[in-house]
Amino acid sequence: MSAPTSPTTHEGEQSAEHPSGTSATATVAAAAPGATTAVGPTAASTAGRTATAPTHRSGRWIDRWDPEDPTFWRDGGRKVATRNLWISVFAEFLGFAVWALWSIVVPQLPAAGFTFTVDQQFWLIAVPSLVGATLRIPYTFAVPLFGGRNWTVVSALLLLLPTAALAVAVQDPGTPFGVMLAVAALAGFGGGNFASSMANISFFYPEREKGKALGLNAAGGNLGTAVVQLAVPLVIVAGAGVALERAGLMMIPFILLAAFLAWRFMDNLSTAKADPKSFAAATRNKHTWIISFLYIGTFGSFIGYAGAFPMLLKGQFPEVTLSIAFLGALVGSVTRPLGGVIADRVGGTRVTIVSYGVMALGAFGAIQALQSHSFGLFFASFLVLFVATGIGNGSTYRMIPAVFQASAVPGGALDGPTAVDAAALDEARARARKAAAGCIGIAGAIGAFGGFLIPRGFAASTSLAGSLVPALWTFIGMYVVMAVVAWAVYLRKGSALASAGI
Repeated sequence: MSAPTSPTTHEGEQSAEHPSGTSATATVAAAAPGATTAVGPTAASTAGRTATAPTHRSGRWIDRWDPEDPTFWRDGGRKVATRNLWISVFAEFLGFAVWALWSIVVPQLPAAGFTFTVDQQFWLIAVPSLVGATLRIPYTFAVPLFGGRNWTVVSALLLLLPTAALAVAVQDPGTPFGVMLAVAALAGFGGGNFASSMANISFFYPEREKGKALGLNAAGGNLGTAVVQLAVPLVIVAGAGVALERAGLMMIPFILLAAFLAWRFMDNLSTAKADPKSFAAATRNKHTWIISFLYIGTFGSFIGYAGAFPMLLKGQFPEVTLSIAFLGALVGSVTRPLGGVIADRVGGTRVTIVSYGVMALGAFGAIQALQSHSFGLFFASFLVLFVATGIGNGSTYRMIPAVFQASAVPGGALDGPTAVDAAALDEARARARKAAAGCIGIAGAIGAFGGFLIPRGFAASTSLAGSLVPALWTFIGMYVVMAVVAWAVYLRKGSALASAGI
């Protein structure tokens, strides 16, 4: 067998093709650090491969990519993957920033002369999450279809639409609400970027390093929400008056930079293959829908509270500067990896249930703060909420591979064949890995709809009761229901998966 060749990345070059067969839908499996899938080649399966002489073609395409081969990885693969990772982090960071722009622009609209109702303002906050959640699944399949480098360029440039449109729309207080809502919907392009970015980076890394790489990619992206909520209040008031158009204009140079860096330094992998069958398998598995429901409570709460928090502060405590609103999204972002780490040690279900409990306590604290008009208690309660959502994000995602592997074998046993022979067990586990990959994509999209539901819940509560309190009680009730579901399905003695330690 000839020695494996290192990847070639020069413009106009390619290396000999040897597809890995890795599934696009398996890519987001490690959005929470520690989550793993076994889709794609293993070191053992690559041992017998015969490397061919490299050939080249244009467009920065790499036709032979085998990160599971230690020699290939050491002799250039890691360097190429790292370069693509950091550019992807930057592009995804901007995607989250654009997705969150309206969360911090909307509270400033009255100061700029707009007279929208509270309900209309919550619509402007909620609709980007609705669009972004919807785009996540098609964005996942865009990478295998167009190439990771090519789609990163396109998806970055698409962010020019919401930012330029925002810069134009907010300059005229007479802009109709329908037009403003359409402009806000364009920000959903930023929410879709998460799925394609995670899909692309997964193809570059071996299974043993996907958790760390995708954890960095996810955390770097989530931080975009916090940074934009910090920067916009400062930028729009630099000088005299309130110049809301700067919120959009400030993003444009960075978007162009991200597109240029992706075009110049990123790569396409022809070995990236989509696997629609994994989505189909996931839709037929009840655990896909159970976990998606649970993920609405964790990630949905994070993105929903992050979007609504500046508006809540402005409405309930107008004397407080909005520049502190970014702290909620910040702590929720940085604690996400912690959820995966803890889940690895004590089990994802236990961590997720505790997270729901802490979220319920945080919401209850916010209720007490509203009734006593205590800003300190209100702010602290929401920070507790954000920490719990971050940890819950990591732990819920970590449950997915464990749930599907445990449900693939009799009695949830994971060690060796029981009532089935080894070959049948291996086949069952392979099917479970594919279904888990599809579940990850579906849960990621469904969970993001929480970013729409929570602001609309606050809007309905304010319109019907004149207070945020009914919405917060509703959210507490949902956390209790979700915790009970998680316990009943995955921990309750006598349940099918109780012995699996999920």
